[in-house]
Order: sequence, then structure tokens, then C-alpha cells
Amino acid sequence: MSGLADAYVRWRQSALGHITERLEHDLVLELAGPLAGRRVLDAGVGDGAYAIEAATRGARVLGIDVDTDMLEAARQRADARGVELGVMRAPVEAIPAADGAFDVVLAVTVLCFVEEPRAALRELARVLAPGGRLVLGELARWSSWGAMRRVRGWFGDATWRRVHLWTRRELIALVESAGLRVTDVRGAVHYPKATIAARVFAPIDPLLGRMHAPGAAFLAISADKERPA
Repeated sequence: MSGLADAYVRWRQSALGHITERLEHDLVLELAGPLAGRRVLDAGVGDGAYAIEAATRGARVLGIDVDTDMLEAARQRADARGVELGVMRAPVEAIPAADGAFDVVLAVTVLCFVEEPRAALRELARVLAPGGRLVLGELARWSSWGAMRRVRGWFGDATWRRVHLWTRRELIALVESAGLRVTDVRGAVHYPKATIAARVFAPIDPLLGRMHAPGAAFLAISADKERPA
């Protein structure tokens, strides 16, 4: 297992990671809607957490990533769960698929790392079928987690120096620039990076997201591609 894939495992095995990831996953998949029989693309599939969950719900899923070690980790996790998952090495900026190939496109913590997020978003919109849904999940700027990440970048952390942390307004503008219609924007993880805080606030976190409470560390946005008139 690669160092990055191993880091994902360690994060999930921690109490804080388990609670936090579950909240993020539940939000993204709720916004995605019913997936049975749908053609789903997970762009930036990582080790397959979202893709595998979509496959267990009856979707036909393709996951793409530029990291071959992560693709192998996703394949192994899918095999262990007994679900079918297609994986392919490809960047989100150049997806090897026809126009309108997917009914649902997921992209979680992907655009924060690409150099041209607008171009990447146009590519995600291109492969989305008319009437289909895009769900983005991104790291939020205005949160205690975001503040810590910015500080780490200022002090030389290469990952957090180059990452783009998003605001709600920026995500909405980005999605609309690709001609998609925003249907919902919600936050998750309304607590500081501490296990006790996660345990206390997790039960009400989805409610805070629906109320658009400030301070969320994770933002998810859903948008639909209009059918031609």
C-alpha cells in the first residue's frame, strides 16, 4: 500500500477521522440522490471510498485518478467489498469519455489541487449527461480547519501551500461558469479538529449544514445539467 493510501487508512481508523469522513460521505451521497442503475464517474477517486459506496447502491461506477497507487488501493478495496468498480488513470482536466457519458459525476477534494479549476469543471460538465447531476465536495476556507491549513502552508508545508480553500460564493460561481444550475450548497464538519468536539457535535452537524451555519470545514455543492429545450 502506498504512503498516501496508508494515511487514508490511519485517518479512518482514528475516532476523529471516522466521524468526520462519515459526515462528509453522507452529505455527498445525499446530494447525489438515488444511484441504482446510474452511470457514475468518481473523478479523483482516491482509494475508492465514494465510488465503492455508489457501487453498493447499484451504480455502474468508473473512478479516475492520476495516482496509480491510489487506483490499485481502490481496486483492492472494491474486491474486498465484493463490488464491481472500473478504474482508469486519467486527470480530471482530460477525461477519456464521450460527451454526456455519465448520469452522476462526483469530485471530492479534487478542484482544490488542480491548477485550472474552471477548465476542470468544464470537463466534468462535458461528460455529464443532460438531466444529470454533479456533486463537488471541497475544503472550506472559513473554518478552524481551514485556518490551520493556511498556517501550515505559510510555514512551508508543500501540500497546504498550493491548495485552494473555497468559499460558498466561489464554488457557486465556478459551477455556474460551466453552465450548470446549482441546486444546493451545504456544509459539514462544524467543529474544530478535536475528537471530543466531533463526538459532541456530530449528531447535530447535518442540521447545521441544512441551516447553512458558518464555520463548516467541508462544503458540498450539487448542480444539474439542463436538458436542451
